[in-house]
This record gives sequence, C-alpha cells and structure tokens, in this order.
Amino acid sequence: MVNTTTKTFDTAHGRILCIADIRGRLSAINDLAREVNAVAVIHTGDFGFFEATSLDRINDRTLRHLTMYSPLVASAQRTHLLQQNSPLRNSVDISILSEFPLLLSGNLRLNVPVYTVWGACEDIVIMEKFRAKTYEVPNLNILDEATTHLLDLGGVKLRLLGLGGAVVPHKMFDNGDGSATIAGGQGTMWTTTLQLGELVDTAQRVHDPSETRLLVTHASPGREGIIAQLALVCKADLTISAGLHFRYSTSWNEFSVLADYEGFRRKLLLGKETFDKVWESVKAQVDVVVDENQRVLLDKALNVVERIPPPIGPGGAPTGVTTAKEALAAQDEPMWKNCWNWNLCDAAYGSLILDVREGRVSAELKSQGFNYAYRRSATVPATPTSANPSNTLSPNHKPSSKSTTPAPKVVSPVPPSTVHSKPATPAPVPPNSSNTIGRTNAVATTSISNQAVDRAVPPHLAGKGSTGTSSKAASGTGTPSSEPRDQKEGVKGEKEGDQDGSGAKDKETAKLEKAERDKQKRKEKKERNREKAAAAAAGESSVPASASATIDDTKSPIDQLKSPASVTGTLSGGVRTPKSARPPRNPWTIFMRMNATMTENELREFYAQGVKDGGGVTKVHFPNTTGAGRAQKLAYVEFGDEETMRRGLERSGQSLNGNIPELKQATDRETREREQRERAASHHIQNAVDHFVVADEGEEGSLLGV
Repeated sequence: MVNTTTKTFDTAHGRILCIADIRGRLSAINDLAREVNAVAVIHTGDFGFFEATSLDRINDRTLRHLTMYSPLVASAQRTHLLQQNSPLRNSVDISILSEFPLLLSGNLRLNVPVYTVWGACEDIVIMEKFRAKTYEVPNLNILDEATTHLLDLGGVKLRLLGLGGAVVPHKMFDNGDGSATIAGGQGTMWTTTLQLGELVDTAQRVHDPSETRLLVTHASPGREGIIAQLALVCKADLTISAGLHFRYSTSWNEFSVLADYEGFRRKLLLGKETFDKVWESVKAQVDVVVDENQRVLLDKALNVVERIPPPIGPGGAPTGVTTAKEALAAQDEPMWKNCWNWNLCDAAYGSLILDVREGRVSAELKSQGFNYAYRRSATVPATPTSANPSNTLSPNHKPSSKSTTPAPKVVSPVPPSTVHSKPATPAPVPPNSSNTIGRTNAVATTSISNQAVDRAVPPHLAGKGSTGTSSKAASGTGTPSSEPRDQKEGVKGEKEGDQDGSGAKDKETAKLEKAERDKQKRKEKKERNREKAAAAAAGESSVPASASATIDDTKSPIDQLKSPASVTGTLSGGVRTPKSARPPRNPWTIFMRMNATMTENELREFYAQGVKDGGGVTKVHFPNTTGAGRAQKLAYVEFGDEETMRRGLERSGQSLNGNIPELKQATDRETREREQRERAASHHIQNAVDHFVVADEGEEGSLLGV
C-alpha cells in the first residue's frame, strides 16, 4: 500500500513557492509565501529538523557548520561563538539552530501546505518519528521514498516525488544510526541504495499518464549522474533540487547544456561507474544480510543504475537494441529533451515560483546575485592610448599639412627578443609650458601625428589630467622630438609655472616627480635587459645575440623609443605581451598570514568547513623566498572560481587552530609596487604641502603682530 495523499485547490490559478535551505528559520516560510501569494511551498532540504535533544547527537564539526550558517544567529554573536576557546556545544542552544521546536509545540504555525525532503544536515531521529507518525505538524508534509503527494490546481495534477539526503557514494549501503530505510547519524543524512529502489517502486505504483511528475531531491541531477538516471526511470517531467549555496538559481534542460546526446550518456555512465566501484566492494556482504523485501528494492535500484539509454545511430534510431531491457531504455531518449530542471540557491538569496494556470506551468526565477560594486573602487591599470609606429612612410613620401590622421600600416609579428616588458604610453605635456615649439589648438585625438613617439607614463602621474600626447610641429611634417628634449621642456615648463604663484611648493613637487620618472626608467631598463637575457638563454630569439646587440647599439635615441621591428625590417603595430616561462597567475587567490605554522591539510580543512564542495581550494603554496614563508606562516591559497574565493574571504576573523589568520585577495607584484609608489608620492607631497602651510601661517602671524 502506497502512502499518498491528494490536495485539491479549488482555484483555476495557483502559485507554488519553491525554496531551498531555509536552515531552521521556519517563520520566514510564511513571510515568503505571503509576498508571492503562494498556495503551497516546496522545500528541497536542510529544513532545520532539530530539537533540544538533537544537540547531544550532533558531532562537533557539524555543530560548527550549523552555527556558522544559521540565519538565526546575529553576526556579532556568531563571531563570538566561533572564536571562543571553550567547546562550542557549551554555548549553543537549540534556539539559534532552528525554530522547529516552536513549530512542534504549536507556537508557530504554517499558513500554507509545505512539502519538503530532508537535507544533508538534519536529525535522523526526528525524521523517523515523522515516519512512525509520532510527530505530526499541521500543513507540514514530508516527501520521501515511501510517501508521495498530489496537488490538483490550475488544470494540472502535479505528482510530487521526493528523495532527501546527500549523495555520498561510499555510504550508499550504510544506514548509519537509522533503523529502517532512512540513513543518517551525528546530525547528517544521506541517500541509500534501498531508498532509490523504494522511490522507484512508489513511482511505479502511482503512475498515471494524466499526471505531471515533479521530482524533488536535495542532490542535484546536474551534478549527480545517478539522480539524473532516477529522474529518467521515474519519468519525471520536472525536477527541483538544492544548490551548493550559490547566489543564483539555475534553470536548464540536458539538451540545452550538453553538446550532443553522447554527452548525456557519458554523464550517466560516469555515475554508473562510481556506483559500480562501491557495489563490487560490498556485494558479497549485502547479499548475505538482505531479506526478500529488501532484495526487491535492491533490484529496482540496480535497474536505475543500469538504465543507460543506448547510443543513437546514424539514422537517429538507437543502435544495438537487442533485448527488452535495452528497448525500454531506448524509450528514455526523449526524456533528455523534455525533462526540465531547477537548482535553487538558498532561501535567503532567491526562490522559484511555479505559476499554474489553465494547464500551463510557468516559472519565475528570482536570485539576489553577486554584488559587483567593489570593482568600481578597484585600481584600474593604465592602458596604452596610442600604438603608432614611426618611420612607416617611404623616404619620398611627403605628408599633407592638412591631414593629421596616420595612414594604415602593415603590422608584422615581433621577435620575442625585441619585446619590451611594458606597453608604451604617451608622455604628458605640461599644460603651462611656454617652450613647446609649434603648439597647436587641435583636439588630443587629432594632434597625434604618425611620427609621434610614445613614452611610458610614470604610475604616480597617471590620470593627472595630462594630454597624454607629444607635441607636433606646426608645419605638419610630424617630426618627433627626442625624449630628453621632452623631459627638459616638461621640467622647464613646470619651473616657469612656479612664477605664477606656486613657488617652492611646485618646485618641490617637480623634483619628486622627476625622481620618480628616473627611478621608473631605471627599473624598465633592468626589466628589458633581464627579459632579453632570458629569451637568449631559452633560444626563443630568431636573431643571434651578437646581431641583436649590434642592432640595439646602432639605434639612435629616437629609434630606441619606437616600436620594435622584425628581422625583415617591417615595423610592428605596437608592443606585444611579453612571453614568460611562468604560468599565468590565478586571479582567484587568497593571501594568508598566520601567527603559527600551518600545514596544507589544515588550510584546506579551514576552507572546507561547512561547505559541500570541499571549499573549492585547488592549490596551496608556501612562498620560500621569506623566512615566514619557509616556516609556513605565509601562504597563497588558490581557488577554482571567483565565487569560492569570495566565500573564502568571508571567513576573515574566524579562528584557525586557536589563531585568527589575516586574509586578503592576493595581487601581483606590479600592482603592489605601484600602490606603494603612489602612497610614497602622496606622502611626500602632503609633507611638502604641510610644510608650506605652516610657513604661510607663521608669516601671516608675524604680519599681524602675533
């Protein structure tokens, strides 16, 4: 006898709210349902099935995870609880983990019917009490392998099938502390093979072609091939599952995200291979202990795993269909096009609304999403505004005095040995300079001649309002001025600007800026020499070292400022990205500074606490260039994507082995050095300003007789 109930909604239009991971904040269900005018709620796990006696059954790690992510705990209280030295269970009570005791006592009521599966963090004792009818809560309906519900609204008969718990391959044949088919223990719950078989049995018993089947699972069929196989066997039209605490919910169909049908088969085959490894290791033990009823369920579960649709032949028909079993599997082929899936983010970040009207099921997906405002305040590196090579015209060519737009140029590849370390950027022209020859009033974009020489802008001068272009002679010939002359004119212009009233203040600033320019030039020269030496040693250069040295030595000061040319004499259109033997830096890296020595495993466990994907850490590196790094007190922790890195940064302030590490996003060396130079320049300029302000105040006081 199948445990099933039918709920009929006397309405031609109904809205069903679908949420995940409410995490014990059960009063929010009524608020969310009221906001969207929902007649029912479907929940995909981590409901918060805990009571006061559950604390004794939860292990320390799970208790810490629940405390860390409970929406019932204020931020300040959470920080205090997680950083204290005393055991966490001595300070935690059930009120900060779940409102389920209020629901059980009747102090909290659900205003609409709620249908939920259990999640990965629940108390198995409570779930078995619901199975035995010891616990009953009005409007709360548990979806499991033995229980199904039917919702009749809006012209649709919606059959709800459910499977709770996490999919853990090595626990598929382990019941844990469970006394029946429900499996779990120490505050966690998982799916077993017998549950798969019983759910298939339930789905087959209640099958009705007039119904629309909705499979509700805690694990996602997008990640777990065995859940996707289960959806095929149960002939699900729709599936809803919980996500890994993402900021966006996802909606997909296997046909829409996979390149071909074989990709879908490979996904199912991978799930089968994972299951088969476990099954082969425990098969002998299981055969000894299962009874006749369990054998029936086990066989149905094994049929789920073996249900791999056959490959599609050239004519579009399944190939190799020789048995009734394969013919049955071939019928599942259209399912990968017709079954639709939703993977939900946590209830705090979004929800899904199924709007049912006149037999049509519409979907409204809402997600809080990411906050990208931090990128507006991030330091943006300067980019080249011009890449015009000089001397691209033939000797007999006479440029027009009316046109300032350079002609198109043929660009050829640049030899690796001639690539500069940084892109060339135009040098700024002092706005008050009186020695600029042939100064024009043209707009900056039209004042750049095809003979202009690009110069690197020092970092501390970037964005100070300079035109970013070199001056051009009034005759229109575009004769470039040499770099030393540009610098002299710039400095001279700044000195003459002192006569306008800036005085010694501008003179001091000019000195600081000139020192920074000289320092930057020396650094760039060292980098170019170092890259040339590395390229020559690696054999990357297509020009012999002696020839390259001869070419560089014979260049005039102006030619040395131009874009590098290839060995054929054809000029390049600009500076290419230099090659390097180093692999590209992972942009999703966290820099950690610890007070004590830590191991790689300890750091991985630090980021893996309370998350289902192991924290997303891909690599841990201890720099050996410093004493602290060799002592494993400094570390770079790389992540697979930006989301997992942001989640790792949220652990700032949490304790690691009794110490609180410093966490921040790692940046490259150039960015750090640029920020240091900017701070140093700002500090020197501020000191100079303060000095002259004090001097002016002293002079004013003497005039007043103070």
